[in-house]
Amino acid sequence: MSYHHLTISERIRIEVLSILGYSTRFIAKFLHRHHSTIARELSRNKIENEYISSFAHNKYLERRKNSSCSSKYNDVLSNLISEKLHENWSPEQISNALLNGKLSFKTIYNWIYIGKLKGISLKNLRHKGKRRKKETRGKFLIGNSITTRPKDVKSRKTFGH
Repeated sequence: MSYHHLTISERIRIEVLSILGYSTRFIAKFLHRHHSTIARELSRNKIENEYISSFAHNKYLERRKNSSCSSKYNDVLSNLISEKLHENWSPEQISNALLNGKLSFKTIYNWIYIGKLKGISLKNLRHKGKRRKKETRGKFLIGNSITTRPKDVKSRKTFGH
């Protein structure tokens, strides 16, 4: 069974059934949930040993609102990064020298890709968004082929071959 958050209707059922004195295991079977889910819901959201579904749901919404991490993006930082990119700084230089590693260069690249930095595209970067080409030099042929060596070398009777 995959995880799903409790809904307000499930919280109301938990409230009613807990007031009627049913156990957490019975409530869990009734709602098709694991008993530890119900026990945790009751223990986290009781007020003076009483479970109130509306209060529990409001606490849930508050926790959800505070659960995500805040974005590092702001206008001052965006303008600073854009200015340095126009001065031909690389995202690596900006990250390490200017921001002391508090913002990774990958984040700066991601902001460029999704268009968060106004007026900046891959064309504004040093290499204009081009990737380095793989080296295509040929291989060196040193010495003779192993198939053309003398027969006495194959027998290993003489020293120095």
